[in-house]
Amino acid sequence: MKSVIKYSLLQLTLLLVAAVASAQSTDSQKPNFIVIVADDMGFSDMGAFGGEIFTPNLDRLARQGVRYTNFYVAPTCSPTRSMLLTGYDNHLVGLGNMYEKTPSNQMSVPGYEGYLRLDYPTMAEILKENGYHTYMAGKWHLGKGREHLPHARGFERSFSMLSGSGSYFDFKGPAEEIEKNHFTEDGEYLEKLPKKFYATTTYTDKIIEYIESNKGDGQPFLAYLAHQAPHDPLAVPAKWLRKYEGVFDKGWDVLRDERLERMVEMGILSEKTQMGERFWYIPKFDDLKPLTQVVVARKMEIYAAVLDYMDMEIGRLVKYLDDNNLRENTYIVFFSDNGPETGDKASTYKKYPSTSAANWMAKTYTHGYQNWGRKGSWTAYGPSWAQVSAAPFKGAKATTYEGGIRSPLIVVTPDNTNQGTLNTEAIMQVKDIAPTFLELADIDPTPYKMQGRSWVATLNGQVSSPRSDDDYIGVELMNGKALRKGDWKIVQMPVPFGNGEWELYNLADDPGERSDLALQNPGKVMELVAHWEEFATTNNIIHADRTSFDGLEDLLPPKPPVYDPNYDRGSETVPEIDHKNKSKKLE
Repeated sequence: MKSVIKYSLLQLTLLLVAAVASAQSTDSQKPNFIVIVADDMGFSDMGAFGGEIFTPNLDRLARQGVRYTNFYVAPTCSPTRSMLLTGYDNHLVGLGNMYEKTPSNQMSVPGYEGYLRLDYPTMAEILKENGYHTYMAGKWHLGKGREHLPHARGFERSFSMLSGSGSYFDFKGPAEEIEKNHFTEDGEYLEKLPKKFYATTTYTDKIIEYIESNKGDGQPFLAYLAHQAPHDPLAVPAKWLRKYEGVFDKGWDVLRDERLERMVEMGILSEKTQMGERFWYIPKFDDLKPLTQVVVARKMEIYAAVLDYMDMEIGRLVKYLDDNNLRENTYIVFFSDNGPETGDKASTYKKYPSTSAANWMAKTYTHGYQNWGRKGSWTAYGPSWAQVSAAPFKGAKATTYEGGIRSPLIVVTPDNTNQGTLNTEAIMQVKDIAPTFLELADIDPTPYKMQGRSWVATLNGQVSSPRSDDDYIGVELMNGKALRKGDWKIVQMPVPFGNGEWELYNLADDPGERSDLALQNPGKVMELVAHWEEFATTNNIIHADRTSFDGLEDLLPPKPPVYDPNYDRGSETVPEIDHKNKSKKLE
């Protein structure tokens, strides 16, 4: 009898081992997913999208994958991240506004909690329940309470910065009300940061560490690398500070035109594309005194170094994948969470030194030309250079013009389907990523009822776009509104960036949003506004009773009454920058 029991137990053990092995074998066929998000990077900053900044690793991914030129995000960071993780519109999942900006009339409204709501599962939670390892490192910005941390929202391992920005080197926070930044690892708040902490390097270290810890166990993984770069305060290790010295001496007007020329040559834009309207309150670069030109160019040099350093760390992650035979079954997605930042707190507070916020900034961070980009400094490149990063588009971060919501997108598939190609037809949105990953992982998305559209047929080359011409994409934040349907887009921005009225653009002919066609096409405006009202109702959009745009018209000079093309564009013709020679190599 004992021998029979022993034999049965042996049989059961063997069956269990076989079942586990079979499950691991099945899981091993499921793909890995890596999502890399840059913070406040402009559409044309990387080389693969026309920029002069040295980004060889991102450019290599672009050659191995597909570049998509009509990919939409929210105007600012946390709303974008909420859509990425849930597949739903940000107004439903808790980030109808940024928690830092939420006015009183939105605070009690469901969808405006300022953290990721618990009743909407994240793709990390769903994938984890279906046999995936799930890892996250970098900026979180979706809640600071223990129940809202990455570890509580499906990430098995995580190292996260909880605020929207802050020092790259230590705990210094982004504002007087967030004086100290909070970091967590695996759900525990940290009192010490890793030795030689530099955000871009440490986040990459952690993602590699987490993947390595379970390598070879047969389970697939999701890795979310949420870089802080190139969000201000711009800072980089000291030996990188002079890498871009002199590269931007020609100024913002010339460099915008050079980027447009390269984008047309690459096929990203059509030859008839006109540059978007420049910021009216920024002078022409050539009108500045020579010394001022040198000083302001320094800020773009630091921005470029921060972005270049991020590219290097992305290259290190990809090399790790290659060296460990992990690329052959891995999808890699890269994009920026919104358009480039125009604000410069240090410069603003310098004009209004008597405020408590200015006092906090003065005592917390170092300032002055000689400190820009160094540990402990607060450096931002401001609107003059942000309009270069956003080229060829109008607007920047926080606006619903293309410069605020259209992001560069690279997708690399395991079999390198359509590698090196450019997709200018597909209209895509960040909330599409979660349902795409579920379909690729062979997980039924039906129970989750996500709003996003799966890209699988687009990635396979079966269709050019996941959306038909009758489908639309809506965006809203802080009373800035936009809706795109096919080639047509309506946009409404508060004063001073807009006039509070609906504008209409045909993006196929006018991606720079130069020619408002609303008066000539009232029927089209009515059609798109009806879609907007449907979008607003479906997603419970509440008009904010105050926004960060209020009062800006009193601080900025008035717009020119009649737009002068000569005011907008630099006329100098210059050769293309050879950034291998212009960008100084590290010694």
